[in-house]
Amino acid sequence: MKGNMNNMMKQMQKMQKKMMKAQDELHEMSFEASAGGGMVTVRANGKKEITDVEIKEEVVDPDDIEMLQDLILAATNDVLTQIDDKTNDTMGQFTKGMNMPGMF
Repeated sequence: MKGNMNNMMKQMQKMQKKMMKAQDELHEMSFEASAGGGMVTVRANGKKEITDVEIKEEVVDPDDIEMLQDLILAATNDVLTQIDDKTNDTMGQFTKGMNMPGMF
């Protein structure tokens, strides 16, 4: 029984190292989303940090600030959703069958 427990602990440590490596790789990834046909582009890293916002000059209209705000929100929400989806896909492989919803 004791040998079985040691083996299980080794397997858990191995899985933990793989999870940490996968998480580090996710954090290094770059994500991009745009709105308004490319008028607004938002880039972020896997840590959900916005790294760049690009706004095309022709979309800047002082009489329609709301449209620009909407495009920025749409692109930002899209890039954050991409990060969540990639994180769930990547980290989910470690929790399959463990019944641990919301772990990441």
